[in-house]
Amino acid sequence: MFDLKYDFISTLVERWHSETHTFHLSCGECTITLEDLVLQLGLPINGITVSGFSTLFDPKTLCYDLLGNSSDDGDDKLTTLRFSWWNANFEYLSSTATKREMMCTA
Repeated sequence: MFDLKYDFISTLVERWHSETHTFHLSCGECTITLEDLVLQLGLPINGITVSGFSTLFDPKTLCYDLLGNSSDDGDDKLTTLRFSWWNANFEYLSSTATKREMMCTA
């Protein structure tokens, strides 16, 4: 768990320029690069790319299979999941959680 630095996030949001996709800071412009993602998130960037359209017929079922829960926001297409839904369903893990619940939360 980590604490969000709301003042820092607010400052970054204020300094973000969507036209140029950069942060305008006192030291100059700054942007997030692919190398930043590799270093900070450990995402692999080598290999075959993932692209194209999903051929899923029932995204809610897939969501339930992977997360053990599915959003009930009335959206049949399930194109997005709200952060409030993630927070409400996965903020805490009970001490009696099953292995499946731990995997879904992770």
